[in-house]
Amino acid sequence: MIEAKAVIQNEAGIHCRPSAILVKEGCAYEGEILVTAPSGTCQLTSALELIMLGLEKGTEIDIQVSGPDEETEIKKLVELFETHFDFPPR
Repeated sequence: MIEAKAVIQNEAGIHCRPSAILVKEGCAYEGEILVTAPSGTCQLTSALELIMLGLEKGTEIDIQVSGPDEETEIKKLVELFETHFDFPPR
């Protein structure tokens, strides 16, 4: 298992569209991914559970990855959680 911290950078936080991108990455991973915020913990397999964490801009989260190629996966996830999502893209 490997851990990393990330800070939400998106102005609107992690809402429906960003959560769909994050969960897609989480479901594609063969191992387990846990996201812990001040409001709770969820596996990165459910957009609804991720949204229910209420991840607003500036929220620090802890990401835990267990499984194959943990280093690469956790780097991807930190980058995604710290993305400034813009819908539709400019």
